[in-house]
Amino acid sequence: MEQVFAPWRIDWVERSDKNEMFEDCVFCELPDYEGDRENRLLARGDRVYVLLNNHPYNPGHAMVIPHQHTGRYRDLGPEVLLEIDRLLQRTLDAMDEAFSPDGYNVGYNLGGDAAGGSIDDHLHAHVVPRWTGDTNFMPVIGETNVIVEAVDDTYGRLHDALTAQNGTTASDDQSAVVINSQRE
Repeated sequence: MEQVFAPWRIDWVERSDKNEMFEDCVFCELPDYEGDRENRLLARGDRVYVLLNNHPYNPGHAMVIPHQHTGRYRDLGPEVLLEIDRLLQRTLDAMDEAFSPDGYNVGYNLGGDAAGGSIDDHLHAHVVPRWTGDTNFMPVIGETNVIVEAVDDTYGRLHDALTAQNGTTASDDQSAVVINSQRE
């Protein structure tokens, strides 16, 4: 079995300035801040939103995040769970359109520090597009993470792909795409 190692991520996990601009929870407070594009807030649903990861594993690395503050998956009600999955579907569709990846990693870090998440009290699903051969000697041996596209450019590509979907609206390219609660 081949293994993918990401040792460079420990700097992010163990950083001392964890979300200092936020009083309590970054995932609770961020949707209320102005500047969706600047904050990488890509799409908004009624109960869930999509945020690009500031320190991506690959271009397009996004998170689907419920507004409800909980670290426990079992605390989420059926409406929230359904919207997470619907927004996840839309995110995958947008990534297919914008990047044509060969596959995806999708998952939650549940269970606190043992699960490896840097924010464990507000659960979120990671969506990471993958390409054959995207992990090579650079990050594994060279301890150098190569991101082939600026996060701002990734935001624009995904924003355009989400805006083109049925049941979405966007007032401009600086504001998050608003997702209709029903998948069309």
